[in-house]
Amino acid sequence: MHLAVWLAEVTPTPTPTDVDPLLVTPGPWGFAAIALVGLAVIVLVWDMLRRIRRGRYRSEIREQLDAEELAAKQGDAAERDSETDDEDIDPAQR
Repeated sequence: MHLAVWLAEVTPTPTPTDVDPLLVTPGPWGFAAIALVGLAVIVLVWDMLRRIRRGRYRSEIREQLDAEELAAKQGDAAERDSETDDEDIDPAQR
């Protein structure tokens, strides 16, 4: 611990120097890189939303087709159950 305190006292603090602002800016290549990253993000978000929308539409259509198929099966079953011969019901009415 004494060594850490001694090193903290011995190491000089850096003094601020005047920095040329043109040397610290990213320049045109930095701007181009950030612009490309931004464009890539926009394209990826757009594609993701398109895929989500397509999946949602397919799910809705699948649910609708399943409901129609179930209704058709229930209708066929009800029709089969209700088909009776009139002769079986009341043979005396001939």
